[in-house]
Amino acid sequence: MNDYRDQERARLKNDLQVVTVLQPYQDELLHLFDRGWGKIQRHGDVQRWQTGFHALPHITPSSIDLNADVVRIGAASDTEQSQTSIRQALQAMHPWRKGPFDIFGVHIDTEWHSDWKWQRVQPHLSPLQGRNILDVGCGSGYHMWRMLGEGGNFVLGIDPTPLFSMHFATLKHYQTDAAAYLLPVGIDDMPERMHRFDSVFSMGILYHRKSPIEHLNQLKDLLCSGGELVLETLVIDGDAHTCLTPQGRYAKMRNVWFIPSVKMVEIWLQRCGFKHIRCVDVAWTSLDEQRSTDWMQFESLPDFLDPNDTRKTIEAYPAPKRAVLIAEA
Repeated sequence: MNDYRDQERARLKNDLQVVTVLQPYQDELLHLFDRGWGKIQRHGDVQRWQTGFHALPHITPSSIDLNADVVRIGAASDTEQSQTSIRQALQAMHPWRKGPFDIFGVHIDTEWHSDWKWQRVQPHLSPLQGRNILDVGCGSGYHMWRMLGEGGNFVLGIDPTPLFSMHFATLKHYQTDAAAYLLPVGIDDMPERMHRFDSVFSMGILYHRKSPIEHLNQLKDLLCSGGELVLETLVIDGDAHTCLTPQGRYAKMRNVWFIPSVKMVEIWLQRCGFKHIRCVDVAWTSLDEQRSTDWMQFESLPDFLDPNDTRKTIEAYPAPKRAVLIAEA
């Protein structure tokens, strides 16, 4: 794993020198890479994850597809290694929450159908061709690969969860020339007032922030002038004055602070200086979109909802409904 880390750092350094707008931040971003990977190496499960990572085939895949709903690396015929052994190696990095993926013919049926979210978001985006993109709270990097498939010039993801970096590495080491990188850090660690990215995505993050206005300001400070923000978040029905603040947990989550109405989010964005604000999609999270699978065997959405009324959480709050808003810096 140290070899992958060192090689990935060298690749990141090289690409940061090529992406002119990010050159002034090269040292800071490399420092964040080092600091994040230092924390990963101290995680209690890192040995299990690394064992699975190193058990995967050391080959060049015959093909890669970043534009399909199931992001695919290679085919079963690329390797003499059995499907069973590849599956066991990938299962060593359980749980897989964001996907789906197909790696040498092994389908990883992740907890979330992240492809469904992408289907709701992608039609409304400005073309990503040639853009420098930041994905805040990127998870395993599923959406980063889709952004790269759409022609993104340079795609940077940030997420402090160590296991997500392992999932991203699993795909990245089969496409080392891809201009996509994951920094194992959070948005609070990013350099202030960068104003360097053409597109910034924040999907599934806003309601986890104690100060949503501060989060929106941070996102704006990462965007170049005229850059596009893509904000996907939990919302609640109501007018511009409606916002749910859970007294305790929401859908068994401890860290949900504010669930506003769409109108309130639009006001927040306006107050933060965004323009051309529009809500492009609102959808309930279905029991088919988020659920337990063989690849994520813990509790999931069906366990978080009232068994007698799936339009309510187990705490009797409105069930998860998600909106996509797009705005310009």
